[in-house]
Amino acid sequence: MTTYNAPVEDMMFLFDNLKDNKNYKEIDKFKEINSDLVKDILDQAAKINKEIVHPLAKIGDDSPCVYENGIVRSPPGYKEAYKKYITDGWTSLSCDPKYGGQGMPKTVSTFFEEMLSSASLSFKLYSELSIGAYNCILHHADQKIKDKFLPKIVEGKWSGTMCLTESQCGTDLGLIKTKANKNTDGSFSLTGQKIFITSGDHDLTENIIHLVLAKIPGAPQGTKGISLFLVPKFNVKENGSIGSRNGVSTLSIETKMGIKGSPTCVLNFDNARGYLIGKENKGLNSMFTMMNLERIIVGIQGLGIAETAYQNSLTYSKERKQGKSNDNKNNETDLIIKHADIRRSLMNMRSIIEGQRSLAFWLSQQVDVSLNHSNEKIKREADDMVSLMTPVVKSFFSDMGMEITNEAIQVFGGYGYTRDQGIEQLYRDNRITPIYEGTNSVQAIDLVFRKVLSNKILDKFVSLIRNEINNNKNNSELKNFSDTLEKKIIILLDFAKYLEEKLKVQKDDVSAACNDFLKVLGYVSLGFSWLKMTKISFENSNKNKDFYNEKINTAKYFFDKIFPRVDSHYQSAITGSESIMKAKFH
Repeated sequence: MTTYNAPVEDMMFLFDNLKDNKNYKEIDKFKEINSDLVKDILDQAAKINKEIVHPLAKIGDDSPCVYENGIVRSPPGYKEAYKKYITDGWTSLSCDPKYGGQGMPKTVSTFFEEMLSSASLSFKLYSELSIGAYNCILHHADQKIKDKFLPKIVEGKWSGTMCLTESQCGTDLGLIKTKANKNTDGSFSLTGQKIFITSGDHDLTENIIHLVLAKIPGAPQGTKGISLFLVPKFNVKENGSIGSRNGVSTLSIETKMGIKGSPTCVLNFDNARGYLIGKENKGLNSMFTMMNLERIIVGIQGLGIAETAYQNSLTYSKERKQGKSNDNKNNETDLIIKHADIRRSLMNMRSIIEGQRSLAFWLSQQVDVSLNHSNEKIKREADDMVSLMTPVVKSFFSDMGMEITNEAIQVFGGYGYTRDQGIEQLYRDNRITPIYEGTNSVQAIDLVFRKVLSNKILDKFVSLIRNEINNNKNNSELKNFSDTLEKKIIILLDFAKYLEEKLKVQKDDVSAACNDFLKVLGYVSLGFSWLKMTKISFENSNKNKDFYNEKINTAKYFFDKIFPRVDSHYQSAITGSESIMKAKFH
């Protein structure tokens, strides 16, 4: 079984030193959130995740969810843990105090999301979609619906889901068949079937609030005719109490490779009463509020699982003896951490994880600004950054999570392949993250065609990075780091120019290069994050030498050993698509 200790020190390093967004600092409601408060929150979060949540990871894997007689039952211990979880107020961390929330910024809740992902992704998924549903209802529903549903969701006594996918469509939602017929009282009756619904049914909460995409008869074809509806598992009376069972039932749950403690459901809607969220035929616009935040969170899932993989690999490498190191003088077997290749694996993990955590912290500031700043122009600019980086965080973080969990298995060797150590479970649990909330290939296509080739968001991001470089041009300690980052920026821009030119003459060349481009942007973004962390580390190296010198050395490793991947992705992409499209598959 794995162990987990939340990296609170590293999180506080970011919170104390890298709130470098002046627009974020201008948000009035966050000005009272100081370091002492955040440290206390993270310490308490670390405790519940270590002592209560993390043991559930193995329990859920060994004793998965059960579907019996139309009822979905959670694994042993989940009910008790969830009750403690909501009693302590963790579902309300980032929610509006108006509805019972604590009003913490994303800069804080993102750390908590990572901890939960590290401790047990299966358990996390019961409440994760609730936060997405909360945000969607908050921004698009009328006040009556907000007042009726949000307090219970924030409290954690009701949970939420996102119901998009049907058997004939997932990526292309314009093909959905679920129908919504309007009733005389203004509500709607929904009929149809949804598949792959995370936490679609379970026994942890009193009610489940489904956000369902459907089409009203006579609506336009394709995505322009999609509407969004709130459909509760149990109808809710005017006074907010639970009424009769709604026309929502569970047909089955999936038997999965990983996240076995989380139910993935097939849901049937049979004249289920629902309520319109937003405007008719504008449902996809409303749902994107939920989807985009969820995509960022999926990236954080990959980061969280990678952190657990790294921690356990590090512990194992300090305990396992095998072979002799190159400087062995006593002819005795050495700990494997003395071997250069094991140390390379550990540094791969550490440099990527710490870079991603810093990037996620930067992005969380952008999210906070886009949602809360008083200036609309500033909100739009921040939203541009969020829009650009959402597919990067979702795809790059989850792909790196796969790389790191795979490398962790290799560090453990044969024991990594056994169930006893728990490392193979991390690999299995993480394998869903490149798939759900839009596959990573779809995310890469979205990034290139909608975010890079159709507007100038990339130029704005590059300008931001170059401003950081220019602000430190006289800093001799950072010169090598800055120069290397500038070289990779040039490759990124050359890559974007290549895509623009190929779009005019050979679209397949562009499509074939999307994944490589996303990776290049991901690594450049980590380089940007590491430059900022390195600057702070040099400035503070006399205060906590061990911590900051490790930061500087890890940065050097990233720039020396990981950053060259940019060049290989670019060189591979510009060879074009001819050999791909000419291939015959028999």
